[in-house]
Amino acid sequence: MSAAAKLHVGMSLAPTWLSGEAWRRADSGIDGLFSSDYFVDLAKRAEAAHVDFVFRPDTLFLRMEGLESGGGFASLDPTLLLAAIARETSHVGLLSTVSTTFLPPYVVARQLQSLNWLSDGRAGWNIVTALDGHENFGLKQMPSPQERYERAAEFTEVVKALWASFPHEALMLDRDSGRFADPALVHPVSHEGRHFSVKGPLNLPAHVSRIPLVQAGASPEGRDFASLVADAVFASTPDMQAAIELRADLRRRAQEHGRNPDGVKLMPGLSLYLADTASEAMELFAETHARANRARIFTSIRDMTGLDLSDWPLTRVLNASDLPPPLEAPRSRTHANLLRRLIEREALTVQDLLRRPEVMGSGHWQIIGTVDDAVATIRHWTHAGAIDGFVAVPGGSVASMRLVLEQLLPALADVGLFRSAYSGSTFAEHLAE
Repeated sequence: MSAAAKLHVGMSLAPTWLSGEAWRRADSGIDGLFSSDYFVDLAKRAEAAHVDFVFRPDTLFLRMEGLESGGGFASLDPTLLLAAIARETSHVGLLSTVSTTFLPPYVVARQLQSLNWLSDGRAGWNIVTALDGHENFGLKQMPSPQERYERAAEFTEVVKALWASFPHEALMLDRDSGRFADPALVHPVSHEGRHFSVKGPLNLPAHVSRIPLVQAGASPEGRDFASLVADAVFASTPDMQAAIELRADLRRRAQEHGRNPDGVKLMPGLSLYLADTASEAMELFAETHARANRARIFTSIRDMTGLDLSDWPLTRVLNASDLPPPLEAPRSRTHANLLRRLIEREALTVQDLLRRPEVMGSGHWQIIGTVDDAVATIRHWTHAGAIDGFVAVPGGSVASMRLVLEQLLPALADVGLFRSAYSGSTFAEHLAE
């Protein structure tokens, strides 16, 4: 990014600061986790910090093995939640996660355009293909990554066509002439494709402000899809070089698709364990993961890499030569590749490996320390050309989350890396700054 450009920052509404043991803290507010008030308060705090958007990741299944001690992905529907937030906020973007693998495009197009109207132009779509949940929608197995992205491309094409089928310009609302709309400007989409047959038009006019598209995925298929359609890309980049390589690849692919490379912004997830001192931050991280199920972690490593570490001494060092050949169909190729990359590049003991974000989290970039530590690291990544922004994923405690919104983002504004006020009122305007 250029020296004059500001970082774009999103705030995850997934309460990651309540993960592990953190939800058991007295100040966690866990009792409100399925109420709108909890998230409205969070969105208002995020808006006061001038973030580009808040968003809610989503899954369409319940992870039973994690339910007893940590929620198991139980959550409110993101689009309905963001509709509730829309009435209580005025500027912050509202990014909903909707899968292209399970739902019909007409319904999704209408839901997101409805959110755009209810929020006066602040809706966005986080396009995901999903990793699981197929059995809840009558499928015997998940489609392959290639099939999912092929379907996603057609799905997105249909949704965009539906939004264009009833353009904002067709809405006249002319009391004097009695013309509600101009039917000549409204047209069917008449889509006939491999996966979908949709007549259209959509039964809702488009809002004057467009709906930005965000895509999460760093597989080859995901990168190509994102570089074709996305305004921003979420990704797991646990180290700066991974971010530099991904950003350069996305920009190259965008240019090959005839797009301006600056139109695709890389915004990796940033896991932040913040406290007043570095030692307190490390203690917060350790406390959060105190009850981590080691057997489950070893199973995850085996499922991603084929490497079974369950009988290895914690002090044994792993080397690239210990890795078996890559699995043909890991659950997430992106995370499997990140974990293999880590083992290939660094000589870690088993115990050290278990502390790394590629294992303990979703492979996100991670900062454990003070607000000043975070500012310095973010500045370094920015000046290295690794990022266009990030999605804040606070961890450890409510206090850590509030340090992100109330101290870190203002500190980034003070050093010229982030906005100190909104210049626009729609999601698209925030991304265009």
